[in-house]
Amino acid sequence: MTEPSTRDGLAAVLWDMDGTLVDSEKLWDVALYEAVESLGGTLTEEQRLSLVGSNMDETAAFLLEVCGKPVTPESIAEMGEWIRKRTANLFDGPLPWRPGAQELLELLRAKGVPMALVTSTERSLTELALNTIGREYFAATVCGDEVDGLNKPDARPYRLAAELLGVPASRCVAFEDSPPGAASAAAAGCTVVVIPNDVDVEPGERRVFRSTLVGLDVPALTALLP
Repeated sequence: MTEPSTRDGLAAVLWDMDGTLVDSEKLWDVALYEAVESLGGTLTEEQRLSLVGSNMDETAAFLLEVCGKPVTPESIAEMGEWIRKRTANLFDGPLPWRPGAQELLELLRAKGVPMALVTSTERSLTELALNTIGREYFAATVCGDEVDGLNKPDARPYRLAAELLGVPASRCVAFEDSPPGAASAAAAGCTVVVIPNDVDVEPGERRVFRSTLVGLDVPALTALLP
């Protein structure tokens, strides 16, 4: 548990991972297209983009359906394990940062602002990614296999992150790049800074849009809170 920051009303910053902190969606592209090829199918760009922000079971089931394969608990588990192993291989190395992400992490840590990582990616793969990102930045991490199936866009991941930090979600700023992620953070009561990457995110309540993380600081984030 981390003591909440009262600095100008900003209690904590909550980070999505894939596509927000690091440009790892491109690595997921490799794994997902190869997974479909292994099933003898093809994946369109539109279909791929619809999976941004999805968890493993949803992704596996979708790929099986696209390829006309039986969608059963067993086939979902098998497909998920194939994707998991391939992605682990791709994640086992440096990941490309999104512009301004590393600098903002350093700044927030220096200012004493608590942070949590909130990702739909499973714990095993998240741990590999943290080898690049750095575990030291986050007082808590919430992964896609740790929310009892209530993944983004459900509010549960972001609510859990705020609970783990011991802060009200309404005093948190969340960074997201996908529709499910933005919906999850907003539903939890966070102010959401959307940095679009591969997919468009619709405007909505508690959402602020920026083209980049570059130039953000504590006063700028505090000013976004209601």
